[in-house]
Amino acid sequence: MENHRRILVCQGTGCVSSGSGSVYEGLKDEVARLSRRDVQVDFTGCHGFCEQGPNVVIEPEGIFYTHVQVEDVSEIVSSHLLSGKPVERLFYRDPLTNQPIPFYLEINFYKKQHRLVLRHCGRINPEKIDQYIAEGGYSALRKSLLEMTSDQVIEEIKKSGLRGRGGAGFPAGRKWEFCRKAIGDKKYVICNADEGDPGAFMDRSILEADPHAVIEGLTIAGYAIGAP
Repeated sequence: MENHRRILVCQGTGCVSSGSGSVYEGLKDEVARLSRRDVQVDFTGCHGFCEQGPNVVIEPEGIFYTHVQVEDVSEIVSSHLLSGKPVERLFYRDPLTNQPIPFYLEINFYKKQHRLVLRHCGRINPEKIDQYIAEGGYSALRKSLLEMTSDQVIEEIKKSGLRGRGGAGFPAGRKWEFCRKAIGDKKYVICNADEGDPGAFMDRSILEADPHAVIEGLTIAGYAIGAP
């Protein structure tokens, strides 16, 4: 079966600044040189563990490599892909016990998370729409346009309890309802991606890693409030 193993290289801002671009290109070149059609090298948005970057995940095993540099590429390919021996020196180490942890789902930082908005971050290539669709992307938009009225969409959002991710936490359904009832022939939905709070990266993470989710949400909002 082709592409049954995926090498996912983080290309979030933090990892890029640490050299993940060269790691990604190096892995692509090495896998292509070996003509390994059963291996797919791809990049993703932020994995979230920026202090350990550049991060590389090998699926389906879930092996998590940290601080990967281009000099490590040949060892990852020869040891892990060809010989089936993961590179232990690149594993994350528990800060208390110094024990290596090979799987990202066993790392405390990840195993205690239950991701909702960021569920696709680090899992899909943000530039490949087919990967987003394969994860159920745009199904909500399809349902909204073909099976629901705009009022029904607003009621669904109100019932969900969805709130803004800023400090006020204003209910999204009420905001959409106000916009729909506002007087005016033309209405607009604007994506405000400015992060004025120091150290705030929630918008950056989803825009870099899962942009189609933002586009889908904007389109549903536009339909609900009557924006053209």
